[in-house]
Amino acid sequence: MFSPSIQQLIDHLQCLPGVGRKSAQRMAMHLLEREREAGIALAASLQQAMTKVGQCQCCQNFTEDDLCRICADLRRSDDQICVVEGPSDVLAVEQSGVYQGRYFVLMGHLSPIDGIGPSQLGIDKLERLVESGVSEVILATNPTVEGEATARFISEKLERFNVGVSRIAHGVPIGGELEYVDGGTLAHALNSRKSL
Repeated sequence: MFSPSIQQLIDHLQCLPGVGRKSAQRMAMHLLEREREAGIALAASLQQAMTKVGQCQCCQNFTEDDLCRICADLRRSDDQICVVEGPSDVLAVEQSGVYQGRYFVLMGHLSPIDGIGPSQLGIDKLERLVESGVSEVILATNPTVEGEATARFISEKLERFNVGVSRIAHGVPIGGELEYVDGGTLAHALNSRKSL
């Protein structure tokens, strides 16, 4: 039905998360009908990002340089490493404005069924960072089954080092009302309670 070039565009747009066949068709048609210049600029930006963006040699976050801006920032504390699953998690923590340490980006979580093990996440690299004199590792993986398993695995791997390991708290959000909080979140909040 579509020309080979249009079909190829639709097929490639489907690699994006949450984009199915219909959404990809709508995007392709929109670009071709109304936004050709924007489509050309998008293609150039994609080309540039795919060829220039790599990973930080220290924390594995996305960067165009050897070190990302956070690792290169001398004002950041070297005493703490916050371990997160992905670059978007770094952005989320940074937006809180309260953390001033370093990061380690796993680029995923343990998932043996998908072939993702410790070596794919760079756990050995994290161990070398910890060995260089870190006092605390904050495990900020997602509160999913895989995220919890990853946090547990890392915690066990770091037991041989003289380093404090902590896990970010999970539970009832500030401003949330208990009647609207799901049971699993509420159970976790109750089990993780602390005395005042």
